[in-house]
Amino acid sequence: MHPDPLDIRAAAPSADVLRRVLVVDDSPAQLKILVAMMRHWGFEVWQADNASDALELCHRIAPDAVLSDWMMPGMDGLEFCRRFRALDRDNYGYFILLTSKNEKGAIARGLDAGADDFLTKPVHADELRARINAGARILTMERQLGDTLGRLQSAYDAIDRDLRQARHIQQALVPVRSRDFGAARVSLLLKPCGHVGGDLVGMFGPNGGSVGVYGFDVSGHGITSALMTARVAGHLGNDFPALNIALTPGGTALRPPEDVARQLNDRLAADPGVLEYLTMAYLTLELASGRIGLVQAGHPPPLLIRADGGLSFVGTGGLPIGLIGGARYDRIGLSLKPGDRILLYSDGLTEAELTTGGLLDQSGLASLVAQCRGSEGTEFLDDLYWRLSQVTRRGTRLADDVSAALVEYAGPEGSA
Repeated sequence: MHPDPLDIRAAAPSADVLRRVLVVDDSPAQLKILVAMMRHWGFEVWQADNASDALELCHRIAPDAVLSDWMMPGMDGLEFCRRFRALDRDNYGYFILLTSKNEKGAIARGLDAGADDFLTKPVHADELRARINAGARILTMERQLGDTLGRLQSAYDAIDRDLRQARHIQQALVPVRSRDFGAARVSLLLKPCGHVGGDLVGMFGPNGGSVGVYGFDVSGHGITSALMTARVAGHLGNDFPALNIALTPGGTALRPPEDVARQLNDRLAADPGVLEYLTMAYLTLELASGRIGLVQAGHPPPLLIRADGGLSFVGTGGLPIGLIGGARYDRIGLSLKPGDRILLYSDGLTEAELTTGGLLDQSGLASLVAQCRGSEGTEFLDDLYWRLSQVTRRGTRLADDVSAALVEYAGPEGSA
């Protein structure tokens, strides 16, 4: 026994996503036949004998599928299809062109206009049913994809909210951007390339006689690096001196910088669950004498800016923190005179890609610093970052976090 081509059960695949059908044909007989078949299959059917009226109906009912004749007076089916595709819709609408044309060129024009399928007149019920069911499968996939994208968007929004909160927490690790210690002023800059980053800069002054300043850069980017940053910040925090490994017991004096680097390295290298390492530059400054003790652990060499305009990079490298247990670090000694400055910075500056090609490198940084010479404190750092943005690739975010700490020495006579 052969199935009835008009049997509603044969159209079952379309029942959930393809209910409303608009039929458009200037032939009353053809229109009546198509409408009768679609209604017999259980669809909600609207009809129009011209494309202009059909377009008005599309605004009102948003049909799931359209069966439209190609050759009609006035607006033809091709133009109707173009305008149908231009409508603002929540869901995709399936469009079938009814035509006596079967040339490849005509089919290509229909596809370019946005048609999904074609039926050759006269239309046979079993073929129409098959095309409708094929359209239903496509609409089902489209709706499922839309649901999946909606769930992904919800997940993304939740992650985005968490990352924004994480950014606020990370920014709290740098509560103040500038602090005056009398004989010296320390200013900070922190610009993550994403929501959160692996760079951090900070300072602490346990007494009126000395200052500690650091900058470090955790390997990698994103959440893992940010978590590592928060962990290391706990070892060098200013709020709880007893927990700061850079301070002696009681939090009244600074440990030698090489001991701080060694102790921090041993703590990180001893944790088997930590794969990240970090580069660091850490200095101590005696406010009365201007003497600096500096350790460079894989971080870019600090830039010494003399009062007379002279520029020189200090240090030759060193082993990163947390890479190898038991590593030792050497102290670099130098002295600041009144008016001198020293800049700690991450490789997000020197490895920034230029619009002209290549990287900024140390010579480019020195050039930018020379252009900022008239600025001081946070204004100097903001000016430096702005000038960096002008010479690097425009229209894209920086590929790496950028951080810097500027120490400006006024000398003992600048003390309060």
